[in-house]
Amino acid sequence: MVITIAAFGLTACQDGGTDTSSSSPASSSAADSADGADGAKSSPAKDPQGSVGGAAAKTPNKAGVKCTDQINYAGDPRPNAEINSIGEETGHCPAPQKGDKPAGTPKKPGVKCTDQINYAGDSRPNAEINSIGEKTGYCPTPEKGAAKPAGTPKKPGVKCTDQINYAGDSRPNAEINSIGEDSGYCPPVK
Repeated sequence: MVITIAAFGLTACQDGGTDTSSSSPASSSAADSADGADGAKSSPAKDPQGSVGGAAAKTPNKAGVKCTDQINYAGDPRPNAEINSIGEETGHCPAPQKGDKPAGTPKKPGVKCTDQINYAGDSRPNAEINSIGEKTGYCPTPEKGAAKPAGTPKKPGVKCTDQINYAGDSRPNAEINSIGEDSGYCPPVK
């Protein structure tokens, strides 16, 4: 009984509470619940990690193995370091938190989103798109501009200047080809 009260008091301190007056009532109410007087535990005493990462899972943390290597935390908004720290501190891996399911297509392991989905016309850089896929496990839905880009669809592996005759166009070939690479469309001849 004394160990239980001390453990709940220690938990209250770990939760980052700075109001010491609130830890005593919580400890005593937690102790009352631990006595089994009403047969149920109060939620705050039951879930010391509630404010950090949700209820602790029933999965014990295997010695020397990170929680993120034991349980699939894809879609969990917390950093891996935080998840693994909870496992080390509590001895149990926290339950994965699932927010809203990310929009998009599940990312294939080892494949960049930009190699999995056609993002032609998406204004975001490839690095940003691929980063979203790595973080969430989902390739984001391509964002399309308000209007279809002007020009001719660019053939894969062919420069716009090799696909269309830009004789008389005042722009450098590098600029024309860059537009084609970025947008997926060779620009109209000016």
